[in-house]
Amino acid sequence: MLGRAVSLLSAFRPDDDRCVSLSELARRSGVAKPTAHRLATQLVELGMLEPGEGGLRLGLRVFELGQLVPRQRGLRDAARPYLEDLHRASGETVHLAVLEAPDVVYLDKLTSRAAPAVPSRIGGRMPAHATAVGKALLAHASEEVREAVLSRPLERITARTVVMRGVLMRELRRVRTEGVAHEYEESALGVVCAACPVVDGQGRAIAAVSVQGWVNRMQIDRVVPALRTTALMLSRQWG
Repeated sequence: MLGRAVSLLSAFRPDDDRCVSLSELARRSGVAKPTAHRLATQLVELGMLEPGEGGLRLGLRVFELGQLVPRQRGLRDAARPYLEDLHRASGETVHLAVLEAPDVVYLDKLTSRAAPAVPSRIGGRMPAHATAVGKALLAHASEEVREAVLSRPLERITARTVVMRGVLMRELRRVRTEGVAHEYEESALGVVCAACPVVDGQGRAIAAVSVQGWVNRMQIDRVVPALRTTALMLSRQWG
């Protein structure tokens, strides 16, 4: 029953600007409608869901619990001053993300006014293989984690997403050697991105920082030095 409740909460999507009907939540989650009704009633009582016009929305209690996640809060708070410096230096969108295979989860995002619209959002997920932060994290992950991600079918987000295992493996080896991962229109058309890992004392990536902008405007070579410096300073402080 707990798993069904989590499925119901997880059925909400980033583009749900309005309340979602119980029937739609049941359809998305695969939970039978009578069960969904009972669970929704309990979740409303607990503050995890809120009733509204036309259906339900996530409750404030979900937000409150999310702010208590130690890794998210501690790492994000420690990284924020460095991310702000990188944001000012580059003039582009800056991300902080962690790996939760097979995806990356974004802990922070600072957006530039002239930045392209991208699907990333704080608390959101993207397939690791299709993002620069994901490649930086996978390149410095354990062999077991890397194999678990690359052995499964890789989703093609755009026509340029790398989905061939051999090609991706070669790219990850390059990232381990050079310390910088790149993405060229693999998660969104018109977007280019560079990322560096934040590593601990054993060289394991605990997070990744990226700079993202328009493919025809952002000069990666210009932003990489500041990106490397940010990742290095965070590695020294947090790793």
